[in-house]
Amino acid sequence: MIALLAVLSASAAAGMRIALPLLVIGLMQSDNLWSRVPILSRISPPILLGVLTTWSLFELFASKSLLGQRILQIIQLLLSPIVGAIMSITVAQFTDAAVESVWLVGFVGGLFAFVLQLVQVGWFYRLRGLPLWVVFIQDALCVALVIFAFDAPHPGGLIALFLLWLSVRSSRYWHRWYKGRHPSSPRPFPQKRD
Repeated sequence: MIALLAVLSASAAAGMRIALPLLVIGLMQSDNLWSRVPILSRISPPILLGVLTTWSLFELFASKSLLGQRILQIIQLLLSPIVGAIMSITVAQFTDAAVESVWLVGFVGGLFAFVLQLVQVGWFYRLRGLPLWVVFIQDALCVALVIFAFDAPHPGGLIALFLLWLSVRSSRYWHRWYKGRHPSSPRPFPQKRD
């Protein structure tokens, strides 16, 4: 159960940002940077450090403007399932999960990150841009969720489950809002009875 909460915490971080959680997870490994992270372990650590640092800074600064948010939404929507799967598999390996379940965990983590990113895209278009205070909360929460995944999986998993609950509530809200703006289509003609 603790391993599942840790995986949810890591994949929720990937549902908010792409490079920042990967940078934090690499810097938390003091011995070999990204040595136990799938796919990233094959890339040279100095190159990976430079790319992830640059992209993390772009995420942090671009998310504060409307155009930057729009660009990030597209890129994050495409890459969040991949990063969510990488983060989930990494955390599962640290908790010594069975090899058969690691790929299932990666799939679930990638799906969870994608759902959270979809919700953000929905709110972005609904509000015509995310408020600045929400963006700052996302940045802080992203880093905190990665740290929680390794050091305190219980609160991190609970925060991730709370974010999932907010996502479900948002979908209901959007459904009611959409039905209010677009009246239901005309009903078909009643059939004649013999």
